[in-house]
Amino acid sequence: MTAKHEPIPYLDLSAQYAPLRSEVQSAIEAVFARNAFSGGPFVERFEQAFADYCGCRHAIGVSSGTDAVWLALLAAGVGPGDEVITVPNSFFATAEAISFCGAKPVFIDVNQCTLTMEPKALKDAITPRTKAIVPVHLFGQTADMNPINRIAKRHGISVIEDAAQAHGAQYRGRRAGGLARAGCFSFYPGKNLGAPGEAGAVTTNDDELASQIRMLRDHGQANKHEHRLIGWNARMDGIHAAVLEVKLRHLDSWNMARRERAYAYHELLSRVTGVRAPIQAAYARHVYHIYAVRTEGRDALMRFLTDQQISCAIHYPHPIHLQPAYAQLGYRKGDLPVAEAAADQLLSLPLYPELSMEALCRVGDCIAEWTDSRLVTSFLERDIDAGPSPIPVTAHG
Repeated sequence: MTAKHEPIPYLDLSAQYAPLRSEVQSAIEAVFARNAFSGGPFVERFEQAFADYCGCRHAIGVSSGTDAVWLALLAAGVGPGDEVITVPNSFFATAEAISFCGAKPVFIDVNQCTLTMEPKALKDAITPRTKAIVPVHLFGQTADMNPINRIAKRHGISVIEDAAQAHGAQYRGRRAGGLARAGCFSFYPGKNLGAPGEAGAVTTNDDELASQIRMLRDHGQANKHEHRLIGWNARMDGIHAAVLEVKLRHLDSWNMARRERAYAYHELLSRVTGVRAPIQAAYARHVYHIYAVRTEGRDALMRFLTDQQISCAIHYPHPIHLQPAYAQLGYRKGDLPVAEAAADQLLSLPLYPELSMEALCRVGDCIAEWTDSRLVTSFLERDIDAGPSPIPVTAHG
């Protein structure tokens, strides 16, 4: 390409902040006015709003999405000697939280189409030591929760949703976070609902579980200076809660904008060969936290787009079961082939509510140019391998 274009960032948080500047600044000033920096009324107000949004009785604000999974598992009774079943194509924190409970993560493969937990693989992974199941709602789409919950109920096992990427996503008309015993959210700044720093929450309809998590996040305190449990400092900051309450009011419109842009990508990619769009399951309402395409030439495509000043990302190039930190579990390459293939093929394209359709179309045009180039190269190589062609090489383009 010879034309000069403005760079297209993978994510632009400044574009989101600009129209909310006055609302956000007023919310932060209110926190300072009341000196409510750790826990307090702003956290409580956001917790109620987020619980209502997710269709749950409780939302417990914590200091990160990692703490949300960890404390939910602890409150569900997960501890040393237990096993927790999850998937390998997630951020490392999913398994890390299991390990911090003293339990062993057990990895199973994912569905070929959705790349979320494959319920058929779940049955064979359950042992007498299985204490919990953590399906991951990957990239903004929920796992297939009904069969997962049925299997768990049959064995008396808790299901804890890792909903870190699924704010507002739906499963058969119900929102993520209210689909199991508990849902765990990250409000890392780049999420669909992001704080100005690290924050998270656990949602649940289980009153006892909520009570346990509230104590665990605050050094095990039931009341001030009354420590019933050995807990941790995992409280949500007041500033984060105040900003999150402002942004929660815009979440549905932002998610709709993401879906509109995802459909535009779908249409553009339907015209090319060799790059596959993500699949939305029939049961799901995807919120496209990440728009990850699949291609055999992932690294080459990323280099090509980077050369065109289009920023991309890879989620996640090394499945957790093959990470050095879990070498002691004994997994080998080839054990979970669907997740491993996805790790080699997925490329995340720019997608955020403020992404212009002009920029999105340029991404699509660049992908089309790359695929056409690859087809020509492949055709030429095939002819060369087959011997002299009756048609001059220049005739192929």
